[in-house]
Amino acid sequence: MSPNDEPCSGTDLSTVLELERELQTAHCRCDTKRLTDLLAEDFTEVGASGAVWDKASILDLLGTEDSVEIEVLELSGRAISADFVLVHWISQTSGKRARRTSLWRRTTSGWELIHHQGTPLN
Repeated sequence: MSPNDEPCSGTDLSTVLELERELQTAHCRCDTKRLTDLLAEDFTEVGASGAVWDKASILDLLGTEDSVEIEVLELSGRAISADFVLVHWISQTSGKRARRTSLWRRTTSGWELIHHQGTPLN
C-alpha cells in the first residue's frame, strides 16, 4: 500500500497501542488465527534472547508456549509516517525485564506488525 498523504491520527496511534497490548496477552498468544491476522507476512523478530524469527517460526513457537503473564510497562508510540507507527515499551515476565520496540504498518485491512525487537535489561 502506498503511503497516505494524511498524517497518522491519534486514533490510529491508540489503535496500534491497543494491538501491541493485545499481542502480549495469553489469550492472543494462543490464538493462531488472531496472530496470523496481526503479524505481517514479512514479519521478523529479534528476541531478547538474541534469537531471530520469521512469521512461521514465531507462530510455531507461540503454539508451544506455556501461558505466560507479560506485564507491559511504559508503553508509548509515535507515528513515523501516515502508514507506520513505532512502539516502545518494557516487558516484565517472571522477574525478567526487556526493552521492546515494534514497528506497525497500515494495510488496506488494518494494522499489522512487521518487526519486533527485544533487548534485555539488567
